[in-house]
Amino acid sequence: MMRERSRVEETISHMQRAGACSLQVISDFDMTLTRFAHDGKRVPTTHNILNNRLLMNEDGTIKMKELFNKYYPIEIDARLSTEEKLPLMVEWWTKVHELLIQQRIRKDMLAHAVKESRSMLRDGYRGFFDHLAEHQVPLLIFSGGVGDILEEVIRQNHVFHPNIHIISNYMDFDHTGLLQAFKGQLIHTYNKREGALSHAAGLGELQDRNNVLLLGDTLGDLRMSDGVSDPRNILTVGFLNDQVEERRESYLNSFDIVLVKDETMDVPNAILRHIISSGTSKTHRKKVDT
Repeated sequence: MMRERSRVEETISHMQRAGACSLQVISDFDMTLTRFAHDGKRVPTTHNILNNRLLMNEDGTIKMKELFNKYYPIEIDARLSTEEKLPLMVEWWTKVHELLIQQRIRKDMLAHAVKESRSMLRDGYRGFFDHLAEHQVPLLIFSGGVGDILEEVIRQNHVFHPNIHIISNYMDFDHTGLLQAFKGQLIHTYNKREGALSHAAGLGELQDRNNVLLLGDTLGDLRMSDGVSDPRNILTVGFLNDQVEERRESYLNSFDIVLVKDETMDVPNAILRHIISSGTSKTHRKKVDT
């Protein structure tokens, strides 16, 4: 769905003329690059992958589910403002991280937990990741999930390319490999602007890449592009996965393109093919010049 189709077409046209050398892609991870559901069942987020008997005891798994059941409805409640949700999201993430630390999770079990999980990237993911890597288009992933798990999901799907940069919540393990804390500033659904501003500025390869394709599944994801210096064209694509009728209007008012219960990367892939196709010669020319 698009509220202003003409504006979308005009933005894509401008981005196509500039080509791949002016493009960067900024994306959320859970329920954006990964599927929301498969065969009628929810696909686990990076936090939920940790809610596994391999890593946590029975009491811990019960408490994780209780926290999800309490706070997830708040996260997606269209009646609440971001300001109202913000302290509750901090509360949720903080409680989850404290619970995970109490479980003394072992680093050497993470890959096995991912392998045993039902985590799935969206259909068409390989073309998305490979196409960006082939044309040296940076992919910035801003995630309120767990960076260690996020990386492992991408790695096990064989698409962890050098053009990928991840800003997320990373685990801090002690010398024996047991989780003892989380590193740095807490990143959650509604504070990605701060992460964007503090991290993107330090990535030199983003210089002169002022055309942005942004992918997300919450309104908070729209702030991920705030760290882009001198943005020229920003095209936003929102995956509306849940509570469609309640949130349809707010998504249409916020994202340029809204994809409803779409478990594929078909639309982002089509946009990328269109933008990059005409810019291929420019990309190669820039590589030769440098």
